[in-house]
Amino acid sequence: MWFNPIMIRLLNSRFHKLVSGSIALLMISGRKSGRVFTIPVNYIRDGKTLWVVSDRQRTWWRNLQGGAPLEVTLARKIRRARGEVILHAREVAHALAECFKKSPGMAKHLKVKIDREGNPDLTDLGAAARRCVFVKITLT
Repeated sequence: MWFNPIMIRLLNSRFHKLVSGSIALLMISGRKSGRVFTIPVNYIRDGKTLWVVSDRQRTWWRNLQGGAPLEVTLARKIRRARGEVILHAREVAHALAECFKKSPGMAKHLKVKIDREGNPDLTDLGAAARRCVFVKITLT
């Protein structure tokens, strides 16, 4: 994406605080090439776990299928981590519903309506779960 190099520079600069509360850098090794890719991602943090949603059409997350080590830059600090991909639509829907409680803006971004009680519209949620994958990153 055209803005990735801009975000990478910003997150590695002294101005990282403008975005580092919700955006991290993932350094992932390609399974076949061994080449390291640096990808800025939006995340929701829950203790030592970062939750990341990605479009299924993107390819970076495929390197984490079955679990794989990676490095994460959070607030200019590099941390070792392990990434796992959640692909099954039912599991993705459940994880999305939980994340919407912590980050309602994510629901809007994924075009999922939320009712007054904070519950996602099930049709919208199902559609989002089919479009997305969920990546669980555990900091070590």
